[in-house]
Amino acid sequence: MTDARAWVRLPSGKRLDLLNPTPFDWDDEDLALGLARTYRWGGHSAWPLPLSVAQHSLTVMHLRQSWHKGRLSPIQSLRELLHDADEGLLGFDCISVLKPFLGEGFRALAQRLEQTVFLRYGLPAWQDKDRLEHKRADRVAAASEAVHVVGWQPEEVRRTLQIRFAPLDRDVLHTVYGGTAWEPWPPGVAAERFLAALHELKHTLAAAVPTTAAPISAPGSLF
Repeated sequence: MTDARAWVRLPSGKRLDLLNPTPFDWDDEDLALGLARTYRWGGHSAWPLPLSVAQHSLTVMHLRQSWHKGRLSPIQSLRELLHDADEGLLGFDCISVLKPFLGEGFRALAQRLEQTVFLRYGLPAWQDKDRLEHKRADRVAAASEAVHVVGWQPEEVRRTLQIRFAPLDRDVLHTVYGGTAWEPWPPGVAAERFLAALHELKHTLAAAVPTTAAPISAPGSLF
């Protein structure tokens, strides 16, 4: 397997070997579009469009920010925004309960991509408290999506999906972006909004240098 390659050509023209990624193999625009075209819930939706991982990632970030009432640091916000970035590079969001059936190889591949993302953007490793809060936000988002996007009943979310957090009534993204609450965005809209959030956080962190470590810059990058 040492000679195995899994090349993908990205919209920027860059190429990424999924089995041997480096932090310089994609542009931010590639990542945003990949996440906007990667769908949660197996692509199933009660709406005309499925829900993208990009939109989900923004939901999780805004949930944690709302819980901290503006005190979540930029690097913590960036880590929330990018928590599923490996899925955008892979182009696949596996339903959680299926992951063990894909075996150790898939777990190692996803972990390698995640580590490369963390290196690229200068993200610190998860600490126990942050990881617990992140998991809570991720599961609350999942419970809410299950009801408002996919069409599960709240009691089914708890009994069938075994998500122990109650779904939200209020869509945190509706407060920020307007539109129709809980409606999945078109891929172009999801990519644009994800990219804007990514760039805003990157510029905030860049302005804090040298007190905050800067993410690794790709050749030719403005950051």
